[in-house]
Amino acid sequence: MALPSFPKAWGIWPMPRSLETGNITIKLSSGFKISTNIQHPPNDLREAISRTSAYLKNDKLQRLVVGRGSSDSSAVQQAKQISSLVLSLEHGSTVRSIMDEAILPLGTRSEEYSLHLPSDGSTATITANSTLGLFRGLTSFEQLWFYLDGQVYTLEAPITIADSPAFPYRGFMLDTSRNFFSVSDLKRTLDAMSWAKINQFHWHSTDSQSFPLSIPGFTEIATKGAYDGTAIYSDKDIEDIVSYAGVRGIDVLVEIDTPGHTAIISESHPEHVACAQATPWADFAGEPPAGQLRMASPATANFTASLLTSTAKLFPSKTFSTGGDEVNINCYQADPETQQILNATGQTMEQALNGFMQTTHQALEGIGKTPVVWEEMVLEHNITLSNETIVMVWISSANAAAVAAKNFRIVHGPSDFFYLDCGAGEWIGADPTGNSWCDPFKTWQKSYTFDPMANISASQSHLVLGGQQLLWTEQSSPTNLDSIVWPRAASSAEVFWTGPTLQDGSPRNVETALPSLTGVPFVRDNAMVEQR
Repeated sequence: MALPSFPKAWGIWPMPRSLETGNITIKLSSGFKISTNIQHPPNDLREAISRTSAYLKNDKLQRLVVGRGSSDSSAVQQAKQISSLVLSLEHGSTVRSIMDEAILPLGTRSEEYSLHLPSDGSTATITANSTLGLFRGLTSFEQLWFYLDGQVYTLEAPITIADSPAFPYRGFMLDTSRNFFSVSDLKRTLDAMSWAKINQFHWHSTDSQSFPLSIPGFTEIATKGAYDGTAIYSDKDIEDIVSYAGVRGIDVLVEIDTPGHTAIISESHPEHVACAQATPWADFAGEPPAGQLRMASPATANFTASLLTSTAKLFPSKTFSTGGDEVNINCYQADPETQQILNATGQTMEQALNGFMQTTHQALEGIGKTPVVWEEMVLEHNITLSNETIVMVWISSANAAAVAAKNFRIVHGPSDFFYLDCGAGEWIGADPTGNSWCDPFKTWQKSYTFDPMANISASQSHLVLGGQQLLWTEQSSPTNLDSIVWPRAASSAEVFWTGPTLQDGSPRNVETALPSLTGVPFVRDNAMVEQR
């Protein structure tokens, strides 16, 4: 059987929208330097240049072939050397920091860039109209090179790239409630995200199992709701994570899921939580422990609005997720206080939920945040949401069309393609032969075949912001985080950056994607590459 022919520049991911390569070998000189012609480059751009320089020097990534590229030795020895890369902004471009660019509203960020690597040893260039675009170009430049016998080289000069994302939202979600992840774990993940041009970190920060965020004015929730005193993100930790993400072109979308998935708040505020620790838990919650905010209570709605706005002020992102999935109606039907309020006010359950959502969303909108919700809020409940609300589709990819039909913007995260925890068996313990609810295991090939526009009409296409892969962590922890997430989470990065077709017009396919995906070092040796 004949093996397919692959390009030699295997490490570039996601595939650029336009890529032209030659067949000339060129190498970096020992004094290779990266500079800008920007009069006052932002500090985070200078730091990005320093990281790229360190990666090029220290990665020592060899070709994934027998001999690790030793057959290239003669060509590398004779190759011309390139001594410089210059970054330029288009004339008239506004100079902002990478972080300031990364947190602009979705759809207004400029990530496009052009890159040219000559074959004659003259200066390489990256040009963009924003520092964020220059950063994306630097990421691609890092991925063009291999290492052999002390030389950093490519076999494919000249290289010309004209690149921009097909979708503005390319994300990864991590749950830090079921298991706690240290700041260093999150930073390591953010690094890998940036190498795949993933630009949204959806931080599912709290849930019924624990509340690890220390929120000013509400510190008692984490004090009583974290697993222990070491499993808490302080406001300084949050600032550190947000800054670390931002300078890597990543916006942090935090989620405080409400009104469901909030049992842990009963440890500090039992007055606001219905059916806390009720049994059997399956009658009152999607998973143990049971408990959710008393949505019918005006005091609870105001408490929640204050909690959410206090949290939102720690995050510069223009978006904030209030969750809204798996609201258990039976919990409220069995809660005497909820029933007393409903009877006294003459409200239905749906009217109470609508009032709760209006209170929390209006508070967030009042401080400039766009609310994000899970799909049930628009598909299963009769509530009024602003059409600016962003809806995350998770139950099934088939549900995206129904969300689009209601004229809401969509982020794809369907369990049948993008859930990274599927296929590991049941975790609750009472079902030793059971499978996970979202079986089977979702391979990178499966997620790579996802079509963001399936059943979406041309007139609705503008509603699709992009998508993300998600890791719920009932069975994941820092010990297996990297192997569970990478490289699978990068597969959707190409789906939502490159779009449905490759630069030669052919459809994306797993055969041609494989060598590029395996050529990216998603986990680097931090002892060799300085963290900034």
